[in-house]
Amino acid sequence: MLEIVGLEGMTVEEVNKEIANGAKFVVFLYCFSIIILSFKRSSKIYFIKAGESTLKKSLLFILISLFFGWWGIPWGIIYTVQCLFTNLRGGKDMTAQVIAALRQT
Repeated sequence: MLEIVGLEGMTVEEVNKEIANGAKFVVFLYCFSIIILSFKRSSKIYFIKAGESTLKKSLLFILISLFFGWWGIPWGIIYTVQCLFTNLRGGKDMTAQVIAALRQT
């Protein structure tokens, strides 16, 4: 089963209504480097209601990338820029994939 942050206490009808109004499911990217190894990962899936800002939810992942991501050369720098760019633009939209996965269950 998918673990989605932000759906707590919501009914299926409420979620469908929010999606119809522009809500989306997103993941935030982060990266970290250990000496010469760099890793790029994604967060849990977050439900973002229509008109809701993603900045507060993405801030932790932005900070992880800024402080721990850029150390590895060259991939740490590349991954850090990719993660920051994605997160500052609202995260990676996973709405279509989540809806498809939920319909299969």
